[in-house]
Amino acid sequence: MAKGYWVSVYKQILKPEQTAEYAKIATQAIAEGGGRPLVRGVASMTQGEGVIERTVVIEFDSLDAAVAAYNSATYQHALEVLGDAVVRDFRIVEGVA
Repeated sequence: MAKGYWVSVYKQILKPEQTAEYAKIATQAIAEGGGRPLVRGVASMTQGEGVIERTVVIEFDSLDAAVAAYNSATYQHALEVLGDAVVRDFRIVEGVA
């Protein structure tokens, strides 16, 4: 079964304190959903329209698990806390089996 991934690229962090509070709650939601952080940091290099900002990749055992973690009450609360603190590109993708 192919794994599922959350991929977040932060284009701008407008409110760092609010973003940090989101990260605490999101980390809990990820753990509850069985997710494992693979990448969490500022880009070392970019090409094209890439920005040197924070990138996060979280691995889940399946696409269904990734979607369920996103839809969980804990993660939805994290998103409420995040609000307008960042401009980011977030997506859930299925891995290659």
